[in-house]
Amino acid sequence: MNENQAFPWDHPRFRSWIGVARACQLMQQAMTRAIADLDIKTPHLDILINLYRFDGISQQELARKLLVGRSNMSMLLPQLEKRGLIERRPDAKDKRILRLSLTGSGRDLTMQAMAIQTGLIERTLSRTPEDRCLQVADAMEDIIRILQTMEPADDADDG
Repeated sequence: MNENQAFPWDHPRFRSWIGVARACQLMQQAMTRAIADLDIKTPHLDILINLYRFDGISQQELARKLLVGRSNMSMLLPQLEKRGLIERRPDAKDKRILRLSLTGSGRDLTMQAMAIQTGLIERTLSRTPEDRCLQVADAMEDIIRILQTMEPADDADDG
């Protein structure tokens, strides 16, 4: 190793980088534990919540929103469909496009999961003033924009 080489931990923003990564990982673990009794995993929850918010979204649009490839969707969606939580229907104008919707039981399960998620958010962030939470959100959105322009989302357009 070159003695002039900079180490990541010597960078003044390294603590922020690690903090974001660790917080994300720990929140993911906490959410996984919190929804375990619902017999869903966080990737399923991401899909269910997006279908709750955007009923009739296409599989491709959903994959883009979740920053995953369509191949990932093709593995997760049948699991949810088999459980009777979602349904896929051909688009009225373009039969090649499948539109996704929650079933009644999917909507019920999603509402339970969202209540759990909201409770976790409240327990985690209730001691942080709202304006500071919004500042962190703004900073994270800046990071997201930068990262999205750095590398093309090849996987999101596969298949």
